[in-house]
Amino acid sequence: MQDFLERLDHGVVVTPNVDHLVKLQRDHDFYLAYQAAEHIVCDSKIVQIASRFLSAPLIEKISGSDLFPAFCRHHRHDPDIRIFLLGAAPGVAREAMRRINHDSGRELVVGEYSPPMGFETDPVENRKIVSLINQSGATVLAVGLGAPKQEIWIHRYREQLPQIRIFFAIGATIDFMAGNIPRAPKWLSDCGLEWLYRLSREPGRLWKRYLVDDTHFFWLLLKQRLGLYRNPWAEAT
Repeated sequence: MQDFLERLDHGVVVTPNVDHLVKLQRDHDFYLAYQAAEHIVCDSKIVQIASRFLSAPLIEKISGSDLFPAFCRHHRHDPDIRIFLLGAAPGVAREAMRRINHDSGRELVVGEYSPPMGFETDPVENRKIVSLINQSGATVLAVGLGAPKQEIWIHRYREQLPQIRIFFAIGATIDFMAGNIPRAPKWLSDCGLEWLYRLSREPGRLWKRYLVDDTHFFWLLLKQRLGLYRNPWAEAT
């Protein structure tokens, strides 16, 4: 992670996990957003283990919820780094901003906004968001809207944000940094069981994702190991 932080000076950062890899098989816009991203880091211990099974081992798991706080600490004294937080429920991004700025000892986060439900299909709302970010003076945008919405939004609007040098797609990290949602204990995360902790906290919302949809990952993994996997978007792109 430290090596990545020292080299990261531009581009879009996405953090694939099992759920992303399954969604990428079905969502062409999501796939295009990933193809355009400059930095892809492994957000899942399960994906890291799978990479060894495929004889292409990934060196380290770098989850977005670890990477972004580390980025804030790394740049707490760098005046060229000014962050805008986009996402989470009303008030949550503001609390995350307060905490980050308190810990940084300066106004590292210069703006925040929690968009309303369905904003991504509202041209007026999206113009407002782009304007807020551009007027904030931010050079870094952290988007916590969940996948694939956050990655697709960045891909769609990054060219309208000329002052933003680094884009993060960070899922629930804004909630974590605001103290709104507790993170799994580190030992669970290191064992690849963070999904189980999150499922126990939000079973109604997450059971289908983790226990039904994402199990398709293991079939995809076996197909790739046997040389049978084919990119479903190869011809479309």
